[in-house]
Amino acid sequence: MPTFSVERTVPLPPEEAWRRLTDWPRHAGAVPLTRIRVLTPGPTREGTRFVARSGVGPLVLDDIMEVTVWRPPADGACGLCRLEKRGRVILGWAEIEVLAAPGGRSRVVWREELRVRFLPSAVDPALESASRRLFGRAADHLLERP
Repeated sequence: MPTFSVERTVPLPPEEAWRRLTDWPRHAGAVPLTRIRVLTPGPTREGTRFVARSGVGPLVLDDIMEVTVWRPPADGACGLCRLEKRGRVILGWAEIEVLAAPGGRSRVVWREELRVRFLPSAVDPALESASRRLFGRAADHLLERP
């Protein structure tokens, strides 16, 4: 089960970086061939559930996630969102942490443990490498665009 992290420092205040990273429908524009459907009414909080459906035609995977920690950044304290993956095929967790950095900037850390049921552990290194690239690009996309 690969665990990886992506870190970025961006010229955004923590509240704005947080808003961009936790606007779940926006992730569809950052992850190729993916649609996002929020399953619970807003605003996001602990218990919010959404599904990221990735693929084409009959070859689709649903990544069902539930917010289990929701602590937006406030008064200089870092923000932390933890997502538990609740699907039948994609399992694990993700954490998005947003910290204040010097000069009004933000430091973002995106950690993820990804398990894909039925895949042998021999593919873990390739899955980790591909996931790090995919989620790094997604983070860049989300943080660059309002």
